[in-house]
Amino acid sequence: MKFGETLKSSLIKDYNYYYIQYDELKHKLKTGMSKSDDKWSNDLEEDFLGLLEKELDKVFNFVKLKHQEILRRIKENEGLVFSTVESSKNCPPEEAEFYEQNFEDLEEELSDVIADVHDLAKFTRLNYIGFQKILKKHDKQTNGKYILKPIFQARLEAKAFFKDNYDDLVVKLSKLYDLVRTRGNPVKGDSAAGGSMQNFVRQTTKYWVHPDNITELKLIILKHLPVLVFNANKEFQAEDSAITSIYYDDKAMDLYYGRLLKDEGAEAIRLRWYGGMSSDTIFVERKTHREDWTGEKSVKARFPLKEKNVNDFLAGKMTVSQVFEKARKEGKKSPQEIESLERLAQEVQYRVIKDKMRPVMRSFYNRTAFQLPGDARVRISLDTELTMVREDNFDGKDRTNGNWRRMDIGVDYPFANLPDEDVERFPYAVLEVKLQTQMGQEPPEWVREMVASHLVEAIPKFSKFIHGCATLLPERVDLIPFWLPQMDVDIRKPKQNVEYGIVRHKDTSNGGELDEEELAGANYGSINSEHVQFGGSRTESGEQTALLVPSQSYAFSQSSGILNSFRFCWNKLAGPDNSFNKVPDGTIFESRIQAPPGKKIAAPIRVEPKVYFATERTYLSWLSIAMIFGATGHTLLSYGDAVSLLASVGFYLTAALTIVYASGMYVWRCHAIRRKRAVRYDDQIGPRVLCGCLALSVGLSFLFRYLN
Repeated sequence: MKFGETLKSSLIKDYNYYYIQYDELKHKLKTGMSKSDDKWSNDLEEDFLGLLEKELDKVFNFVKLKHQEILRRIKENEGLVFSTVESSKNCPPEEAEFYEQNFEDLEEELSDVIADVHDLAKFTRLNYIGFQKILKKHDKQTNGKYILKPIFQARLEAKAFFKDNYDDLVVKLSKLYDLVRTRGNPVKGDSAAGGSMQNFVRQTTKYWVHPDNITELKLIILKHLPVLVFNANKEFQAEDSAITSIYYDDKAMDLYYGRLLKDEGAEAIRLRWYGGMSSDTIFVERKTHREDWTGEKSVKARFPLKEKNVNDFLAGKMTVSQVFEKARKEGKKSPQEIESLERLAQEVQYRVIKDKMRPVMRSFYNRTAFQLPGDARVRISLDTELTMVREDNFDGKDRTNGNWRRMDIGVDYPFANLPDEDVERFPYAVLEVKLQTQMGQEPPEWVREMVASHLVEAIPKFSKFIHGCATLLPERVDLIPFWLPQMDVDIRKPKQNVEYGIVRHKDTSNGGELDEEELAGANYGSINSEHVQFGGSRTESGEQTALLVPSQSYAFSQSSGILNSFRFCWNKLAGPDNSFNKVPDGTIFESRIQAPPGKKIAAPIRVEPKVYFATERTYLSWLSIAMIFGATGHTLLSYGDAVSLLASVGFYLTAALTIVYASGMYVWRCHAIRRKRAVRYDDQIGPRVLCGCLALSVGLSFLFRYLN
């Protein structure tokens, strides 16, 4: 769809006059070129520039006034909410209904304000795209004689209506809406607490969110969960949401490969801080992947370290006992806690020094977290402005100058001072949904509706570390994640439920059950097995990794998301059945995904536990059949005549060949499972050969008896 049509279909009725007049500007370009015999003149350029200035002023002034109006409405509602909450606390029973009506009216009013924020965010993004489109069209139609885009971009930066940050509005609205929704009794607790539930199952899923949908998604979530604020007494600042991590690895990129292939025990070591570069507390973290069959859970452990001590600690100049000396004296932590932290610090320090690890990649993003304080049953985080930055010295350039991190950047997104080869600006936001539900419980309905909506695209096992290394260090890695070749696929989807999203005066939901696959955002497509060829992979135990041979390509049905179909189809390849070889009639493959030259695609695939046990049972069944053949041959040899002797030879050979073949297949299957290769584990040849040998043995026995 052309942008002019997109703009018309997305217009907000109340804002109609204030949009950029895109069609009029485009018409001005077209008529100007035709009247001057396809030559754009200085006079036409001045007229066009004047129209652009006028449109920019109109849009900028409207956004500014609308933003101020929303702030004023929030402030007015803030006073009403606080007064209503205070008055309702000690009201007599006969007045309870009156205050309930007040709360309902306030909830409706706040819903309207939320809708205004959504509309304003949508308005600013559409207009910004409109200016970019018309500038590009101008430079193209004037054949490069008049280049306006870089010049007018400075005007856009001076009146940057598109840079308005709505996070402060989201935080304020979240607090007020939570008070109204809970009737003045919000959940209280430690904002950093993870809850104390014991018998729960945690499910974590990750999604990409297109920039068009970020603000709307935040506003939808805040109607159900408040924004998690660690310091409620402090006024919100943009820097408060910044999170930066420095990932360490060795020259062989062992940690990268381990995390990519989901090897048992694979680790990630990173140093993280919150806020700006002035943050004094650095958290040293280690993430360890555990396979399901081990009975253990993947864990993330960390300990705090003063920034001034980081270099000495990583170099081994500062001992672990020195790190926790102050903590022991203060006595705020138990001896057992300190001992546990010391073990972690010793292991991290030893691994970094032994493997000569160094900073490799930095990830930066602004996080908005939604969670009830002290309640970890539902935790949702949305990371925006995600950026990966090189920290390595693999090309001979020491970017950190011997420090544990580079100091030429801070949290000043988009890091304009960095060269293009040092930075990767991720085009989407990353949504992470963590659920802790009791056994047999379903996730909340609103969560199921959200992850099944058009606003998100499920990306299983997405990792900022893996993506950053794969994009910034292509010469160091030959395996890439499955999502990397698909970055140019538009993840935006049509709105399936017209009533879902931000609406005024009501919040409509569509209900319905959602199974585990739908929770991962998967309405799956199909894979054409004829286009797939597999190579080897590293050893893995619960998650299988298959490698795509570079010369081959994948073909997918895009009906429900190319990225989701990838995950499902690979899961099917690892199963014990053969359904992956059957392509449904009428399947149309609309897109092919091919690995870049010299690269292989690594995709996590789950091997069902029954595959392990079926391998051993199959082997034992073959041995049982071989024993029957051997017993038959022994009987013929012991109690028969010369003809029976000849027949027994056939049965003995069949038994021996069966044992050799079954043993070979068993070893091959075990090796394939250990290496997690996506191959056919069923046997299409062996049973046929076995039956043939049996028929031949019996046939020869009858033949010899007849001839005798």
